[in-house]
Amino acid sequence: MSKFIQLNKRTGETKSHMNQARKQGRIPAVLYGIGKDTLSVEVNEKEMLDILKKHPRAILQGNTSDEKVIPVIVQSVQKDAMSGNLLHIDFHHVNMTEIMDSKVTIQFSGEAIGVKSGGVLQIEIYEVEVRCMPGDLPTSMEVDISGLDTGDKLLVSDLIFKDGIEVLTDANTVMIQIKTVHEEVEATA
Repeated sequence: MSKFIQLNKRTGETKSHMNQARKQGRIPAVLYGIGKDTLSVEVNEKEMLDILKKHPRAILQGNTSDEKVIPVIVQSVQKDAMSGNLLHIDFHHVNMTEIMDSKVTIQFSGEAIGVKSGGVLQIEIYEVEVRCMPGDLPTSMEVDISGLDTGDKLLVSDLIFKDGIEVLTDANTVMIQIKTVHEEVEATA
């Protein structure tokens, strides 16, 4: 939990105020959670884009306008369907002493042997759901796929998390597979 995000109190709730804030690089957001009143805030768009790109599931240290630092996690992100611009973000206050459910992003690295020999890489899922203490939550997991050949696949059960992390996604779920070009053509036909 080393990444900080400034949560500035939002002064206006009207649609025109929020549109004006977006034009100035401030994204409307809301903070809610355990035993806390919902708090309307704004975050810096550039800072938020950087966090979403590098640490989409990380527990962040939210600096509030009243100088308090509280652990938060991005619960949901609303984007404009046409432009992809951020419209609104929901943050959830995290109780660091209670087990939580969250998702861990899977990052695939390397080039599979099967792809080099003409196979087609098919990624089925990019994240798995886990249950753990907030301090144990990994921000992402890197999986090397360079050893995969045509016909090979990786299942959720192939992931190795440290002790204290329970994987909630079905163990038999296929994460990634290398298909032959013939299989890919049949699947689309």
